[in-house]
Amino acid sequence: MTPLMHAEQATLGAVLLEPHQLGRLAPWLQPAHFYRPIHQALYAAALKLRNDGHPAASLGTEEPIPLSWLADTVVEAGTHARGVTASYAHQVVSSCPRPDHAVVYGRMVLEGAIRRSVAQHATQLHQAARADAPRGTSEESLRQAEALATALSDLGGRWGTDVQPVPHPLPPSSVPADPDEQLLAEEEYLLGSLSARPEQLGQVVGWLHPGDFADAGHQQVYRALGALHHRGEPVDQLTVLWEIQRRGALADRTLDTDRVLRICDSSSLGGAAEHYGERVVRAALVRTAADTARRVRALADDESLAPGRLIGHALHALGPLSAVHDRLRTATGDVPASPPAPARAAPAREARADAARIRSSARPGSPSAPAPASTPHPVSFRSAPRRSPS
Repeated sequence: MTPLMHAEQATLGAVLLEPHQLGRLAPWLQPAHFYRPIHQALYAAALKLRNDGHPAASLGTEEPIPLSWLADTVVEAGTHARGVTASYAHQVVSSCPRPDHAVVYGRMVLEGAIRRSVAQHATQLHQAARADAPRGTSEESLRQAEALATALSDLGGRWGTDVQPVPHPLPPSSVPADPDEQLLAEEEYLLGSLSARPEQLGQVVGWLHPGDFADAGHQQVYRALGALHHRGEPVDQLTVLWEIQRRGALADRTLDTDRVLRICDSSSLGGAAEHYGERVVRAALVRTAADTARRVRALADDESLAPGRLIGHALHALGPLSAVHDRLRTATGDVPASPPAPARAAPAREARADAARIRSSARPGSPSAPAPASTPHPVSFRSAPRRSPS
C-alpha cells in the first residue's frame, strides 16, 4: 500500500475516532481529494452526519464517542460506494497513529490530490493540442490551458500558498520531427509573400517571432527578413541569402543556397501576410501547449516537489504559452497592438555600398528582434478570433 493510501486511512481513522476533527478539516479538505472511492464515501458520509447535527460531532475531546457514530457513518457511506463494511471501518481506525494529527494527515491527502489534479489537467491540455494540430485550430488548447490555470489558482488557495509563478529550469522545446506538410507549405508561402512584398513586414514583425515557425530553415529566413527590414535595407533573393550566410545558417547546413533562392523567389505572387502569419502563430500556440503539458506533467510526477513549489513551477511553465497567446490576440486584433516602429528609409546607394556600415544583426529592442521573456503570470486564455484572408 502506498504512503498516500496510509495517509487517507489515517485521516479517516482520526475522523472516526474523534469526530470533532472534522471542524479542522472540512473548510479545505473535500471528499474528491481522496483517491479511493470508498474513502471518498466515508469522508462524505462523516461530513453529512456532522452537517445533519449528529450528536457525536458536537462532543468534546474528553467525552467518549458513541458507537453509533462509526455505525451510522458506515451505513451512510454504504449507500454511495461498495465495499464499505464495519470491518473496513475498524481497519481504518486501527491505521491511525495519532487522531490529533488529523490535519497533518489531511494535508498529505490534499497533496496527493494536488498532484493528481495537475497531472490530469496537463494530460487534457496535451490531448487538446494533439486534437487541434491537424485541424489548424487552437480553441480546445486555449480552453484546457484556461482550465489548468484556474485549477492551479484554486489548488494554491486550498494549500495556503501564494499563487505566484516560481522560476524552474525548463527543458528545451521539443519541435515535432516531422511537422505537418500543410503547415510547412503555409510557412513557405508566407516567407515568399514577405520577400515579394517586403512592405508587409511592418504588419507582422510586432507579433510574429522566428520561433513561431516549425521549420528551422524558415526561422532563419524570417530572421534575415526581419533584420533587413529593421535596418531599412533592400529585400530580395540575394540580400536575404547574404544575411542568412552571415548568420551561419549555410555553414551549419540549416539551409542551402538553392532552397533560400526558391523560398524568396521574387516572381511568386505575394499573398496576405497577416492571414498566414496568424495561422503560423496559431500553430505555434498549439505546439507550445503540447510542450507546456509535457513540462507540467513532469513536474506533477516529481514527488520531491512540495505542493506549493509544484503549483508555482506549473504557473511558470504556462508563461511561454501565455506569451504566444498574447501575440495571437494581437495578430487577430483581439487587443490593441502597439504600432511597430517604422522602418528607416533606405540609405543612399553610396552608403549601401560601404561594407563597413552593414550590420548583421538587429539592435536589441527592435521589432524584428525577439522580445525579452516577461515574468510569466496567470492570464486568461480566451480564444482569439480568426483573421480572414484579404
